[in-house]
Amino acid sequence: MLTSEAIIQKKKDFFFPNAMHFYKNPPHIVRGEGKNLYDDQGKCYLDFFAGVSVVNCGHCNPFINERVANQLSTLQHTSIIYLTEPMVLLAEKLAAVLPGDMQQTFFCCSGTEANEGALLLARLYTGRKGFLAFEGGLHGRSAFTMSVTGIPMWRIDPFPDKDVHFAKGFLSHNGQRHRTADESLDSVKAILKEHGQEIAACIIEPIQGNGGINIPPLDFLGKLKAVLDDYGVLLIADEVQTGFARTGKMFAIEHFDVVPDIMTMAKALGNGLPIGAFSARPHIAKAFDKPSASTLGGNPVSATAGIAVLEYIDTHDLCQKSERLGSYFLNQLISLKEKYAMIQDVRGLGLMLGMEMENAEQVDVVLEEMKDRGFIIGKNGIKRNVIAFQPPLIISEEDIDALCENLDQALNNKAIF
Repeated sequence: MLTSEAIIQKKKDFFFPNAMHFYKNPPHIVRGEGKNLYDDQGKCYLDFFAGVSVVNCGHCNPFINERVANQLSTLQHTSIIYLTEPMVLLAEKLAAVLPGDMQQTFFCCSGTEANEGALLLARLYTGRKGFLAFEGGLHGRSAFTMSVTGIPMWRIDPFPDKDVHFAKGFLSHNGQRHRTADESLDSVKAILKEHGQEIAACIIEPIQGNGGINIPPLDFLGKLKAVLDDYGVLLIADEVQTGFARTGKMFAIEHFDVVPDIMTMAKALGNGLPIGAFSARPHIAKAFDKPSASTLGGNPVSATAGIAVLEYIDTHDLCQKSERLGSYFLNQLISLKEKYAMIQDVRGLGLMLGMEMENAEQVDVVLEEMKDRGFIIGKNGIKRNVIAFQPPLIISEEDIDALCENLDQALNNKAIF
């Protein structure tokens, strides 16, 4: 088996130089089981990042994997151009949990591809070219989805689309040091006043993930939707990171009592298998009537995983569990904030929580220390100074207690700062 050092060297030799990894001394992960990861030395890590909100149902979930294995041994692939059962059953199950009257779905392979498709659908429906996006938003790694991404480090295309207009980022609901939501909404109104007749849609993450777990006030999206409707601009909700019980609801948009026109999803829908999708309200979906197909979209194996994920979320009440444990976890993090001046803010919904530090260097030190203690946590934020907690939704209060106890010890360790 390759060592960590050998893997790093092979990445240098055979990957593009943009392939990054966390940690100065990264472990070689060889196995996952439930809420745990294991490295090549047999060390166990309690995973509080879940592959960035991917394995919401836990690593190598037997309920899901048994169905996937059966499908894999029966029919691995045809294409959406042939008739297979899993893809239509998954679309039907999604329609039952999607907000409002959303019903039609197009399957693809990733969140990037889902957002790309959603943007195209908006253009087809409206006949307009432009888009409105937000500072702090992340929507993908393709050239076009980079153009609607509002985080400089992920916006690497040197020739971004000039028909994208950025509104000011919005306030986290329990943060006090950032731009207010009213300022954000005012900037939307100013953009629409000048370019409203050119803009097809506004794309937004109901909770910004990579932007730093930024949450708008609960009335923000309703006000935004009303303003967009005045100009005939569609609302695209990017639920790639927030979907499937992560925030205590099946989809984060449900916290805001708003039905988007188009919604995108990926990540947790496959619990580790590649899948993406975008769904729309029926009158909008009708605009996507020109021939189109995704070679691997609707793949029977990934679709089977998606069906099993939805069943597992339902039978194990993961929405309710995420809400309850998220509240318990948030209160513990708030206690740590009151104890340590280096913690600037704590925020989140459900099991999507962020702890903002003074700088990125502190975050990296904490991540390294917590890794050595057997805990995997994440980082995000425009300045990369937010510690991210997005664990599998199958964790327990005892797991949260263990993490917070070790995090307290790490923050109190003067030797590492």
